[in-house]
Amino acid sequence: MRIKINGVLTDSIVDGPGFRLTVFTQGCRHHCPNCHNPQTHDFSGGFWTDTEDILAAVRDNPLLDGITLSGGDPMEQAEACACLAKAIHEKGLSVWTYTGYTWEALLAENDPQRIALLKETDVLVDGPFIESLRSLELQFKGSSNQRAILSRQSLESGTLLLWTGKDG
Repeated sequence: MRIKINGVLTDSIVDGPGFRLTVFTQGCRHHCPNCHNPQTHDFSGGFWTDTEDILAAVRDNPLLDGITLSGGDPMEQAEACACLAKAIHEKGLSVWTYTGYTWEALLAENDPQRIALLKETDVLVDGPFIESLRSLELQFKGSSNQRAILSRQSLESGTLLLWTGKDG
């Protein structure tokens, strides 16, 4: 499936636990001031690739613990990201997804493609980056308003469950 990305980092240790491949999707509506990846905001930027090309990079690296979908905002390309995430799970790897949308907003919207991505996400880091809440002490988050949510487990249980550093 085609997906528009800004790039791929094949050896990240800062976008979730373990050794990860990070996909920077292209396009974001949030435009958070002092965002770490402002080059990913413009929907006309980046380049098109195929999820199969990303999966090939995963196959080429047996040391990976999982992938991270970042951005931009993966929810803007939820169908392609869900397809990719499903294939990653079939390989026994974990999926982390970063979004500027909150968990509650995504559930209220009830968009089938975005819900499909939530179902294929082990840990969702939600909420916009807020510079006044920025802290370098936070693990895998940019600002203290953001939460690391056990997405699949929260959907299954009907209760919001937070990642404690032991799962995902």
